[in-house]
Amino acid sequence: MTLLDILNEKVIKVELEAKDKEGALKELVGILDESDLIQDKEKTLEAVKKREELMSTGIGHGVAIPHAKVEGVDKVIAALGKSKEGIDFKALDGEPVYIFFLLIAPEEDTSGYHIRALARISRFLKHGHFRERLKKTKTAKEILELIREEEEEHS
Repeated sequence: MTLLDILNEKVIKVELEAKDKEGALKELVGILDESDLIQDKEKTLEAVKKREELMSTGIGHGVAIPHAKVEGVDKVIAALGKSKEGIDFKALDGEPVYIFFLLIAPEEDTSGYHIRALARISRFLKHGHFRERLKKTKTAKEILELIREEEEEHS
């Protein structure tokens, strides 16, 4: 499993318009909806918000990995978005979030595929050089190329 298995240009937004946590979640879920990857936008958004109520998925260092299991999704899907100004996401370190990686898994994901995907995302984003290079990308193609390079380096 690689991140390129769940990412493509259609699910990457280089500049999120959102200015707050709620808006960022709506925009990320909207990306999946526009790409016809989810059946019910509102149900998906509600599941992501419910997960956020348990504890912020803002893991620190300017990164958030909102995620949820959703009925009606048949495989793990993802959206990636960036914010130039940063968004107060109630991250664990109290810092603004610039990189958002939304992960949605089937409600009945017994294979643990979503856990492996979360672990892989976390592993990449813990490296400061990767985060900084990702922040500087200007297109979805550049983001995919950067991820491809990182995948090759760590495979």
